[in-house]
Amino acid sequence: MHYVKTKGILSPKNGMNLYRGCSHGCIYCDSRSRCYHMDHAFEDIEVKENALELLEYSLKHKRKKCMIGTGSMTDPYIPLEMELLHVRRALSLIYRYGFGFTVITKSNRILRDLDLLKKINEQTKCVVQMTLTTYDEDLCRKLEPNVSTTKERFETLMRLRDAGIPTVVWLSPILPFINDTPENISGILDMCIEAKVYGVICFGMGLTLREGNREYFYGQLDRLFPHLKEKYMELYKDQYVIGSPNNQTLMKLFAKKCSKSGIVHDNDQIFKYLSDFEEKGCGEQLSLSFH
Repeated sequence: MHYVKTKGILSPKNGMNLYRGCSHGCIYCDSRSRCYHMDHAFEDIEVKENALELLEYSLKHKRKKCMIGTGSMTDPYIPLEMELLHVRRALSLIYRYGFGFTVITKSNRILRDLDLLKKINEQTKCVVQMTLTTYDEDLCRKLEPNVSTTKERFETLMRLRDAGIPTVVWLSPILPFINDTPENISGILDMCIEAKVYGVICFGMGLTLREGNREYFYGQLDRLFPHLKEKYMELYKDQYVIGSPNNQTLMKLFAKKCSKSGIVHDNDQIFKYLSDFEEKGCGEQLSLSFH
């Protein structure tokens, strides 16, 4: 871990990253790509020490309330968060100033902040986005070794459902010759149906690889799935989009199952839902409690 000062915290689309780098160890992580210019070891978490001051200033001075998002580059619920509480402090500020919130995570650590998530959702809107890649627990531990397993994420989705907090699932990535099977897609969607998720985001069955994350991914394939790297290199060469040979069949299954269950699966509609700010009423404001 190391600290840096940053000049700004909110992107033009009101996204933020309180940390840079990650310790989850997912073998396919796009955030390792060199195009993001991370000038430190990926597991050496960069902490933006002035992020909360910048966030409060931005929230105070925004003309219109909006949804504040996090998690697109770095999962905010890394183990370090349990010690530093930066996400919890950010949530307190977001609630205090009446903004909405959405987060992408793979961790059940988000349940620590269930009280704040509920308060934000009662006042405006809070949507938790959870990534699911495989319903197979053993495979999950290979693909995403240092994060909550699929079962733990599913249990988290159920807790959020019971708390009245809407959820969205990212069905991504689907790795060719590893988890691109009808059984896997059906297994994940069955969880989504039971958890009553609002929608499932899917850009097709496959993954993306570019300089930085390709080398790491191939190294992990060598370690976990011997000889599969050679198959990838022969079939895909240096392509950015690595599509599953089963894409067409699996996308039909995906669309049919979502439609039958009433799960939104139009990406544009889901992203609009995630970005639309809703004000439900003026409840009693939460005191800034970080513990």
